[in-house]
Amino acid sequence: MCGIVGYIGKREAYPIILEGLKRLEYRGYDSAGIALYDGNSIQLSKTKGKVVDLENRVNNEIETTGSLGIGHTRWATHGVPNDINSHPHYSNSGDLVIIHNGIIENYASIKKELIKRGYTFSSETDTEVLINLIEDVKKNEQVKLGKAVQIALNQVVGAYAIAVFDKNKPDEIVVAKLGSPLAIGVGENEFFIASDATPFLEYTKKAIYLEDEEMAIVRLKKGVKIRKIKNDALVDPYIQELQLNLEQIVKGGYEHFMLKEIHEQPNAIKDTYRGRLNANKGQVRMAGIDDNLEKFLNANRIIVIACGTSWHAGLVSEYIFEDLARIPVEVEYASEFRYRNPVITENDVVIAISQSGETADTLAAIKLAKSKGAFVFGVCNVVGSSIARETHAGAYTHAGPEIGVASTKAFTTQITVLTLIALKLAKEKGTLSHSEFHLHLQELELIPDKVQKALQSDAHIKVVAETYKDAKNCLYLGRGFNFPVALEGALKLKEISYIHAEGYPAAEMKHGPIALIDEQMPVFVIATKKGHYDKVVSNIQEIKSRKGKIIGIVTEGDTEVKNLADHVIEVPETLELLTPLLTTIPLQLLSYHIAVMLDKNVDQPRNLAKSVTVE
Repeated sequence: MCGIVGYIGKREAYPIILEGLKRLEYRGYDSAGIALYDGNSIQLSKTKGKVVDLENRVNNEIETTGSLGIGHTRWATHGVPNDINSHPHYSNSGDLVIIHNGIIENYASIKKELIKRGYTFSSETDTEVLINLIEDVKKNEQVKLGKAVQIALNQVVGAYAIAVFDKNKPDEIVVAKLGSPLAIGVGENEFFIASDATPFLEYTKKAIYLEDEEMAIVRLKKGVKIRKIKNDALVDPYIQELQLNLEQIVKGGYEHFMLKEIHEQPNAIKDTYRGRLNANKGQVRMAGIDDNLEKFLNANRIIVIACGTSWHAGLVSEYIFEDLARIPVEVEYASEFRYRNPVITENDVVIAISQSGETADTLAAIKLAKSKGAFVFGVCNVVGSSIARETHAGAYTHAGPEIGVASTKAFTTQITVLTLIALKLAKEKGTLSHSEFHLHLQELELIPDKVQKALQSDAHIKVVAETYKDAKNCLYLGRGFNFPVALEGALKLKEISYIHAEGYPAAEMKHGPIALIDEQMPVFVIATKKGHYDKVVSNIQEIKSRKGKIIGIVTEGDTEVKNLADHVIEVPETLELLTPLLTTIPLQLLSYHIAVMLDKNVDQPRNLAKSVTVE
């Protein structure tokens, strides 16, 4: 949830860490801090607020020299966002400094014991408890920092990615990971530490991703030594060559990352099916499916586990899998699935969906499913992420980096991957005729161009946004394949504009939500000329008779809804099961423009972070 960055080498650490924090700010932006060491003294500065606030404070507060340093941008868990609770944290002696992403669940009992031993605490954080535990172990066991970290971590319960240094060892940083991501960039006589690879892309393309329950001692002269935290076994470092480019993580002329990522969707969808879909040859080729085809074909059911936007993509996939491949599907919130003793058998296939591949609840649900004998297939965007490593097989979405906290291209590329899987299974099972299969491939291949066309309504959507930006509540309605899109549209509005919104199946409006409808209630209705169109038109008439404001998302050329609605936004025509890839576009743009008009921080909405790596 938080972002951590560190550097040890031949350069000045401060500019590297500061820029790294800016790139990691999508992970948390309640507060930020930095600690630099020049071999003589530690310079530490931290503040409530964003990285730019830290930068202003540093310029007036500390010297920025030193070739060793660590930095942190925080999403608050233990302790309110303020200067004192910000990271980094000192140990009582002032010798040790730590940054931490995660939660130490048993911190209270450890803190109580440390207080008995004379330790004092200035913050409310679990992290200050951890650094003092490490110091206590180091002092009492008479061991080096690396060993002290290992012993201390064997006493804690929770999740962490940490970086620690000792001012008496200026050539060394100790890092460790459990449940939170951590990458080590390997350069020429220099090393970088970060929650993901973006802070060090311009310096090196070589990275080591720590596995859970691994720690590394990073030394300038001796390199990286990795050990298992529990049994002290040495691990051979595996150095990956990064494929990410620096230009992928900058705004590229757009005002916000979210807007950039909305407009990247045509290419992102194309990149997702590139090499997998060949409409001319009538082929869907996916190694993760091809190599495990019998698992899917013989499955009693598919269980989809995910959170947030990924859960909505999973809900779309339920309709698609059952319609095309005739396989029963259940869609579960990972946060509920992991705690409710679910019935799972060896004949179940579990599909875990996560943009980041680091979502804590989804990872825990994966481990539960595996323990019950299920085959687990991952769908995620980040190469080398925890979910990619934890699942039996999987497929990447190839969406490219998504920096905006409110997911957009993650949703459409996840649906694209899941549609490809469903089409592959439908062909193998014979549940689609040859001509229907070809038609679906051809239409999916055309989707990027149709998304591009949908994006051309941006100016009109901005006018609609201006009309409804001051609404206090909104309702989103859809049926069939587009019910999950209604949920996703409502979530986007809530996330970035802070306007209360709810998504419902259109037919369920009569069972409660209709009581809310009056002339002050905008109702966004997805009413494409497919599926249950006549039923949706009837729902619109019910809203109209109660003076609700209707904004229809309709198929190009629609006249019936246009005559009823206050506003309509058109999308190109496609097959019914592919309409979510188009109908979500205007809802994303509406949310974006409303948030901008309300002067909200679109890329960094309050209380949220991009990757939820804690429970």
